[in-house]
Amino acid sequence: MADIDIAGLRLDYRHAALGEGDVAADPTTQFGRWFEDTVAAGVVEPNAMTLATVGPDGQPSARVVLLKGYGPAGFTFYSNYESRKGRELDAEPRAAVVFLWKELERQVRIEGRIVRVGRDETETYFRSRPRGSQIGASVSPQSRPVAGREVLEESFAAAEARFAGEEVPVPGWWGGYRLAPTLIEFWQGRTSRLHDRLVYRPDGRGGWAIERLAP
Repeated sequence: MADIDIAGLRLDYRHAALGEGDVAADPTTQFGRWFEDTVAAGVVEPNAMTLATVGPDGQPSARVVLLKGYGPAGFTFYSNYESRKGRELDAEPRAAVVFLWKELERQVRIEGRIVRVGRDETETYFRSRPRGSQIGASVSPQSRPVAGREVLEESFAAAEARFAGEEVPVPGWWGGYRLAPTLIEFWQGRTSRLHDRLVYRPDGRGGWAIERLAP
């Protein structure tokens, strides 16, 4: 089969600009501004982010997960600790995430170290999930082979009956992670591919240094 040429799929970005005088001194504040913009613009699942990890053999892997909170300490998401990403984060507790908000011609890249959130925080979030999602988290051996979908459905039905009239216990193998940033980059698409890229790095004095990168 011959390669498919998609070079003609071009887009010239004209939505906005991003100058050094436009951004907050703190990247979390700046992220909040952009996140609020995505919500106001009606972006579908603005909290969807691509999470990249690396295995012990050096093989990178990536998948989309959902951001569930952010603040000065970092960016929080939840998963099965025994999944591929969980095992990789245990072995190498560093990661990168990317948000793509194409409706606003924006990306945010974040790199940093990973820590697990406290169990109380995990339990509070787990209780906020729909009951079906709680049961699903309890029965899914995430990232592991299963004989067929019916196996998952039977496990779900059995758990649904077992927990009838009761709270679904928080699985010990499930919980939250927080990405504590060491780099945050804000990317705004511009015409002629002269995109604006402003990156924040710790300045060594408790604040952040901002510099412009070539597109």
